[in-house]
Amino acid sequence: MQGLVFDMHRFSVHDGPGIRTTIFLKGCPLRCRWCHNPESRREMPEEVERIYRLEDREIKVKEVLGRFMSPAEVLVEALKDRAFYEESGGGVTISGGEPLQQVAFLVEILSLLKAEGIHTAVDTSGFAPNVAFQQIALLTDLFLYDLKHMDTVKHQSLTGVRNDMVLHNLRYLVKQGRRVVVRYPMIPGMNDDEENLVAMKNLFMELSALNELHILPYHSIANGKYQRMELENMMVGVTEPTCDWVEKVATRFKNIGLNVKIGG
Repeated sequence: MQGLVFDMHRFSVHDGPGIRTTIFLKGCPLRCRWCHNPESRREMPEEVERIYRLEDREIKVKEVLGRFMSPAEVLVEALKDRAFYEESGGGVTISGGEPLQQVAFLVEILSLLKAEGIHTAVDTSGFAPNVAFQQIALLTDLFLYDLKHMDTVKHQSLTGVRNDMVLHNLRYLVKQGRRVVVRYPMIPGMNDDEENLVAMKNLFMELSALNELHILPYHSIANGKYQRMELENMMVGVTEPTCDWVEKVATRFKNIGLNVKIGG
C-alpha cells in the first residue's frame, strides 16, 4: 500500500503537544477560500515552478509536489525524532489536505505509530464519512478539528461543502470520549460575525466535554502559492483581523470556561 504525501515538517510545535513531526497528506474535498495549502488539494503529484533570486539573476526550478510513500517509509521518517517526542511529550500529527481522504493509508500509519508507543494526532476538517472516523478513533490520541462555520449554507459557500457531516462527526467523537481540540480559522467578514460566534458558543455549551479552542487568525502568507500554482486567489483584498478583535473573540469563549489559545 502507498499513499500520497506532499510534505513533512519536523520539530513542529503547533500541531499538538510537545515537539512533533507533521505529515501532510495530499488531497482535499474542500475548497476553502482562505486555504493556506492549495498545493494539498489534488490527490495527485503536481509540477510547479519556483523562482529563486541570486543577486540580479532569476533561477527557475521545476518542483514536483507530492510523492508516493508506504506506511513503513513514513514510520521510518517519524522515528528519526523519537527522542524528541519522548523528552517533550510530543509525537506525530497527520494533516493535509484532508487525511481521511486516504483513510486506509491513514489507518496503517496510525497503527504503526501506536505499536511504537508514539502519541498520534489527526488534523481534520471533519468532512469524511463517519465510518472513516470509526476506523481511526481508537488509533488517534488527539483530534485537531476544524470548525469553519456553523451555518450549513454559508459553510458551503465558503468551503464548497455542507457542514452536516462535519458536525455529526464532531458529536460522534465527543460521544466516544475521544480527545478533541476545536480549531477555528477566524476569517474577517466571513465567519467572525455575531450569529456565527453565538452558534459556536451554543455548540460548546451542548458538548461540554469540549474544553479547548484554538483560534487561528487569517493571514495572507499563502498568496505566493496561488501565483506559483496559477490558481485563483479568492482572498485578494481581505485584511488580517486586528489583535484587538481576536482578543475580544477569545475572551468571550474564555468566559464560558474554555481553554483558549490564539494560534495553532
